[in-house]
Amino acid sequence: MTLALVFPGQGSQTVGMGRSLSEAYAESRAVFEEVDEALGEKLSALIFEGPEDILTLTQNAQPALMAVSLAAVRALQAEGFDVAAANYVAGHSLGEYSALAAAGAFEIGAAARLLRLRGQAMQAAVPPGEGAMAAILGLDAASVADLCVRAAEGEVLSPANDNGGGQIVISGAAAAVARAVALAPELGAKRAIPLTVSAPFHCSLMAPAAEKMAEALKSVAIAVPVVALVANVTAAPTSDPEAIRDQLVRQVTGEVRWRESMEYLAGAGITDIVEIGSGKVLSGLAKRIDKRLSAQAIGTPEAVKAFIDSRRTA
Repeated sequence: MTLALVFPGQGSQTVGMGRSLSEAYAESRAVFEEVDEALGEKLSALIFEGPEDILTLTQNAQPALMAVSLAAVRALQAEGFDVAAANYVAGHSLGEYSALAAAGAFEIGAAARLLRLRGQAMQAAVPPGEGAMAAILGLDAASVADLCVRAAEGEVLSPANDNGGGQIVISGAAAAVARAVALAPELGAKRAIPLTVSAPFHCSLMAPAAEKMAEALKSVAIAVPVVALVANVTAAPTSDPEAIRDQLVRQVTGEVRWRESMEYLAGAGITDIVEIGSGKVLSGLAKRIDKRLSAQAIGTPEAVKAFIDSRRTA
């Protein structure tokens, strides 16, 4: 078994996520306590009890999802799994911070503080209503890039997430996104779906947030990860702390090249994708991107034990 650990991004949050891990493993419970202490508030109470509308706020959802992912990692470690046994790690957008914390590049408290700042900065970068995002289904990357050029009309509009499986998310000025949604069927798209988001992530409108993250990351220690990170903005592996620092800044305005990242892993001989944390979005995408990839999700004590048992019998 050749293994890559992947970590979910925003949209995978649900009220109650991680609670069973916290109840089953002292090591997982310690993660939530670490995050609470780092942020100076009981984020764990919001994660476990809601309300959902407050948990979904970008500044809360980002550190919350990281906390749940790391709680699952600690549960796996408590059962004897070594993260260094994986061949690569990757994370979707904010999930890169989870991946790096899992691989020892970030301390959990530092990752939580960075994600709180990242969420606040991304939310503040564009006034409400001025930006938008939409999912374009059934067009390849080149066609979506062409769509963005045609619909921009001088405004910001670009691919934001190439998620694979025929789904590419675009981001930019609200009027430009609306034009793209209207034009997409003419170019052969099966569907074009406006997304309910609080800001236009992963486009140049996020430049003010990238500047804030660059400043914040200057003073944060980044260790060499025990497993190479396949980065969003390059779809290629790196273990160099300074390259990682640069890529985390570029990621705020850059495209999440998830399809290419999964294709890289499959081409590098990875057979198993293991999604760590809340939900099953990435494990579902992996199977659609490359049929060679087997995928599973680990976010509960039962899933932790099933994974450990499968490795013992493999």
